[in-house]
Amino acid sequence: MSESSEENINNFSIAFYNLENLFDTLDDPKTMDDDFTSTAKRKWNEKRFRKKIRNLGFVIKQIGYSELQHPPVLIGVAEVENAFVLQELVNSKFLKKKEYDFIHFDSPDERGIDTALIYRKEYFKVIHKEAVYIYVENNKGVQDFTRDILYVKGLLDNEEVHILVNHWPSRRAGVEKTNHRRLAVSAKNKELTKQILSDDPNARIIIMGDFNDDPQSESVKNLTESELYNPMELLLTRYDGSTIYRGAWNLFDQIIITNNFLQLHGNDFRFKEAKIFNPESLREFKGRNKGNPFRTFMGRKYIGGFSDHFPVYGIFSIRNKI
Repeated sequence: MSESSEENINNFSIAFYNLENLFDTLDDPKTMDDDFTSTAKRKWNEKRFRKKIRNLGFVIKQIGYSELQHPPVLIGVAEVENAFVLQELVNSKFLKKKEYDFIHFDSPDERGIDTALIYRKEYFKVIHKEAVYIYVENNKGVQDFTRDILYVKGLLDNEEVHILVNHWPSRRAGVEKTNHRRLAVSAKNKELTKQILSDDPNARIIIMGDFNDDPQSESVKNLTESELYNPMELLLTRYDGSTIYRGAWNLFDQIIITNNFLQLHGNDFRFKEAKIFNPESLREFKGRNKGNPFRTFMGRKYIGGFSDHFPVYGIFSIRNKI
């Protein structure tokens, strides 16, 4: 948050970050987390977990800091195992003085990875929270357990806002074979948006997440065809994105907003700019992967970085009512 005293305007950053498998070191018999134990091939132990927590806190503290001199007030995150890892993150070295709290529900995802919303208690007050269940099927007509949509309604600097945090089904089995799953989650987001707007036509909605699809993909385009605007469409280029696969950049991590954030006149809560947070410090600095996100694991090989995704964020301004 930064403040302009002349106009009495507060500026905030709101971010999304896929944390790349933020697991604790214990085996949960209910999920497929066996790779993230000390006896597994990845050798996921307390020392590596603590380094990962410290690294992620270091990143989050920096998002938007150069523009605002404050870290984000809201951060949607993906690939967290449970409430414990989130508690350790908000209590970590670089974040504990910022008084973050979080909202999290365990999802039915088979790997045990969930979404969550981290927020600064000084600026954001929670009104309502729920996990919205998603039903999707695989190509054989069998239910495919995926992440819920995390829905949070709250007051940001006394302005009401609705947040939907997403992590859409993976492309791992093939883009075309899995497309229907992402279309289903996209449709659910659209349904939720319409429900919120039917109750309040002026509602401000922010949909964020790792969509496992780019801004031009069918699933994302379906979501943004009417009430919603995607300010990140132009951020994906041959040279920039939020994650990379076989040398090609993708912008799976996106923040989508309702059109009322763009109104110029009589608008107290306004969207200003969208960015990818990708400084050199978060990139591989040498070798064939130079410039890529400096990740925690390369396959099963531990390299001790941050995440295989860069965070994305938007800057918003709120005019205080006097």
